[in-house]
Amino acid sequence: MAKKVHQSPKMAGKVRQRPTTARKNRPSSQEVSPSPIERYYHQPGTIPGFLYIPHGSPPPKISLIDYKAIDIVRKETVTPEECAVYLDTESVSWVEVQGLGDEDVLRRLGKVFGLHPLVLEDIVNVVERPKIEEYEAQLVIICRMVVPKTTEEGFHSEQVSLVLGENYLLSVQEEPEYDCLDGVRTRICQNKGIIRKRRADYLAYTVLDAIVDGFFPVLERFGDRIEELENEVIENPTQQTLQKIYEIRRELLQLRRYIWPQRDAINSLIRDGNELIRDEVRMYLRDCYDHTIQVIDTIETYRELTSGLMDVYLSAVSNRMNEVMKFLTVMSSIFIPLTFIAGIYGMNFNTEKSPYNMPELNWHWGYFLCLGVMGAIAITMVVIFWQKGWFQNFSKVNSDFDKRV
Repeated sequence: MAKKVHQSPKMAGKVRQRPTTARKNRPSSQEVSPSPIERYYHQPGTIPGFLYIPHGSPPPKISLIDYKAIDIVRKETVTPEECAVYLDTESVSWVEVQGLGDEDVLRRLGKVFGLHPLVLEDIVNVVERPKIEEYEAQLVIICRMVVPKTTEEGFHSEQVSLVLGENYLLSVQEEPEYDCLDGVRTRICQNKGIIRKRRADYLAYTVLDAIVDGFFPVLERFGDRIEELENEVIENPTQQTLQKIYEIRRELLQLRRYIWPQRDAINSLIRDGNELIRDEVRMYLRDCYDHTIQVIDTIETYRELTSGLMDVYLSAVSNRMNEVMKFLTVMSSIFIPLTFIAGIYGMNFNTEKSPYNMPELNWHWGYFLCLGVMGAIAITMVVIFWQKGWFQNFSKVNSDFDKRV
């Protein structure tokens, strides 16, 4: 994975990357699973407030929803300046920005909303840890949104930045393709629930709650994948099975890194008592906090299950090896006495020199008698091994594993 670096103006257009893992045309939103060990950092000497636009980011698409209890205005495409007239009204305005590909539009947006340069930097530099920051008349919430992929395993991840004011909420996403906020938009447009009767802080809670709840469909996919792996590990463990287990463990670690600081951020909203968050909304935020705890508990449970799958995989592979060795041992045990007899009669002593040099070689039925003795020995050993249970097949072994699991 390419390493993002905040650059000074002199270094604009140059991205320093790891030479062995550089990836060209990296999309702005991260596709799992990136390495959980990778770290992003500011280049020493970077000017505070410098905006690094991720390569390949789509141009910003700005939409507006302005609503009251009985009235609503929705505009799909607006400019930053057109949003200014809605910020000081009694209605609640939700300004959505999807895409980070135009620095000029972003700076104009920051000017309209009066964003501190460091806030704009946190919004654009999309590797920020989920957090809460308080500014004059504004509350900044940085969080992480995940959406399951539709055609393959895994999930998409992107940063969502919320700027809460007295009568408005500004939300900024990395790109418009993946989103879990359609339910919020529908509730506003169709006047479902109490969202149109509440202020901007309730809207911020609703968006944050939708983002947290977006983890559950992703975890449901993980549950299905782990269940399939359990059957595969027991019935037919292969090297690909081990790779799948490692992939799930790494993706779960990535999810854990997303939700853990998000839990702390929500707890900060409840505990710190910012004047932009009313007491009645804090009650709802407690429910959102409970959802983060559920997500974390589910992630930890799945991580323990994958650890158990690793143990079962190693046991299954070891058991299969033992079965192979047992089969080879049985076959060797049967053929060892036969090889001994064949070795004796392969010494080619001259029977004419002495009557004691293998006289049975001159018997009329000597060859058939030797074969009969060898066959009797082989059959006797097979019967003995069968009585000892050494010829049980692998289905019995699999059923034993199933009982233990």
